[in-house]
Amino acid sequence: MRVLITGSSTGIGRALALRLLDAGHAVWGLARSDQADLAAARPGFRATRTDVADWPAVRAAADEIAAAWGGLDALVTCAGVQGEIGRALAADPARWSATVRANLDGTYFALRACAPLLERAARRAKVVCFSGGGATKPRPNFSAYGAAKTAVVRLVETIAAEEPGRPLDINALAPGAIHTRLTEEVLALGPAVAGEAEYAAAQRQRAGDPAPLARALDCVEWLLSPRSDGISGRLLAAPWDPWPTLGAADLAGGETYTLRRVVPPGA
Repeated sequence: MRVLITGSSTGIGRALALRLLDAGHAVWGLARSDQADLAAARPGFRATRTDVADWPAVRAAADEIAAAWGGLDALVTCAGVQGEIGRALAADPARWSATVRANLDGTYFALRACAPLLERAARRAKVVCFSGGGATKPRPNFSAYGAAKTAVVRLVETIAAEEPGRPLDINALAPGAIHTRLTEEVLALGPAVAGEAEYAAAQRQRAGDPAPLARALDCVEWLLSPRSDGISGRLLAAPWDPWPTLGAADLAGGETYTLRRVVPPGA
């Protein structure tokens, strides 16, 4: 497969790039950081230094990919920032907005720029957008990040509903609690800013085992494979959902693994 990964310079994005390269796939990485080290070490990896929240830059990167590869088989949007952290009603408005733009626009811009490339996929095209981070429940002190990630899920659901006849599966993924750069940011801020619960969770992530990361990468590989064909417009949680045994028929006509309003029985 020809796979584009945003946020491929660190954390889950870098781990996923290495996993897919080991499996024999061609990987193109977008990130604000230089990735010449990986490109030099792995011939199957190419990279463009890009801020995914900058539409002209993302569009230019897509043109570069089109010229080199002709098309894409899959897109995984890992890029994200926690940005403004603290009480929503005391947050800096400019930093709050910039956080939403980086996470939501950064995801949308990649989807929009890559849409023509995914139409040239060798088989059914696959898109995985990273969510989590408060998308399914309130996350005190992380309102900008949580609001953006919730919007990513609705964007995924909307695109799936708009493109039902296309050979395209697009899903959102909550990777679970994994030790990354974002964990270190919370620890550096401390409990007074991030909150006691978030700080304690970050401490557990730092001391935890690598199993959650492996599970998340396994889930991405499954979503990119023919085993998930026909499953689209869903939010899956890598650590908890029974995704290895799911089939399109299991979800047909239902709203399982979606964001919906819960109403009383009989309402």
